[in-house]
Amino acid sequence: MIGGLVAAKVDPSIMSRLGLGRRTALVTGTNGKSTTTRMLAAALAGVAPVATQADGANMDAGIIATLSLTRGKPLAVLEVDELHVPHVAAALNPEVLVLLNLSRDQLDRVGEINIIERRLRAGIAEHPRLTVIANCDDVLVTSAAFDAPNVVWVAAGAGWVGDSVSCPRTGEPIIRSADGDWRSTGDNSFRRPAPDWWFDDENVYGPDGFTAPLNPAVPGRANRGNATQAVAAAVAMGADPALATQAVGTVGEIAGRYGVTTHGDHTVRMLLAKNPAGWQEALSMIDQDAPGLVIAVNGQVPDGEDLSWLWDVRFEAFESMQVIAAGERSADLGVRLLYAGVEHTTIPDPLRAIAACPPGRVEVLANYTAFRDLGTALERAAK
Repeated sequence: MIGGLVAAKVDPSIMSRLGLGRRTALVTGTNGKSTTTRMLAAALAGVAPVATQADGANMDAGIIATLSLTRGKPLAVLEVDELHVPHVAAALNPEVLVLLNLSRDQLDRVGEINIIERRLRAGIAEHPRLTVIANCDDVLVTSAAFDAPNVVWVAAGAGWVGDSVSCPRTGEPIIRSADGDWRSTGDNSFRRPAPDWWFDDENVYGPDGFTAPLNPAVPGRANRGNATQAVAAAVAMGADPALATQAVGTVGEIAGRYGVTTHGDHTVRMLLAKNPAGWQEALSMIDQDAPGLVIAVNGQVPDGEDLSWLWDVRFEAFESMQVIAAGERSADLGVRLLYAGVEHTTIPDPLRAIAACPPGRVEVLANYTAFRDLGTALERAAK
């Protein structure tokens, strides 16, 4: 990001100038930004050359560096941190904004999630020509997009609802039904919109009776929802829906996430999770038949130094697995696993934790800096 940092110091308006003449899509949300951005870029590749981040750098410096290095590409698909969306949108005047989901994340940096929802709502109001691709299953996302004149609603799923038990507009309870419908008890008009796009275990469905097989290369129901939003956004920018659906299925490993590597007599698959919603989804992807499971947690600034969210994650799902707690905050994790009734051992060094697992496949679930540092350690060990 150093190029972007320097460029912004030299010319504070450089982001606007680099965005002139480009059709731009912004992708934001608490979880799934990098995956969905990569999927949308792939889906738009058949329309025109696309500029996008290679490494997920989603704040000002990373966005400026990406635009600077890709001048001449008429389309831009940019992952944007939730806090940065309003001023990035003001600079780039995007054609499309993809809103994935909103939940609690790094309270010591981001703050309460309802504040983010209100900032996004205000930012969207500044761009009446913007097309918003919004997840209608997420109450907070729906609230942020609800008043926008151009919304494409996508039933992308909401596996985590712990941060939207009350209406973000009135504070009254949200009532949910077994079929996924929801409504506010304080405002009869604020309820789940009818989706324009949705998916099931086999297909994606869209306007005018569109149906196509949906086969993402990345695991998990959440990624089927991400793929559906990517297709909807691509179609809004002129892509053929059938070709866009095929293209999102070509996206596999994203910056090491879901990647498989060999380390000694272990085959290591790495999953990244950064907040309660992400952890809950990632835990559902764990292969419980694998001989080893390493869960690595750090508490550095990029992770959020407050790890009280560990108590919101349902680790009880691993009562039958042998787990190793690793990372700088392995002791905190170990206490949580103890109360969850999970049999485990504690080995702070993730590389040593992998080595302590039985030979064969090892599932590794790690938060941001633990994931990054272990990836670097595995690369060095392979040389």
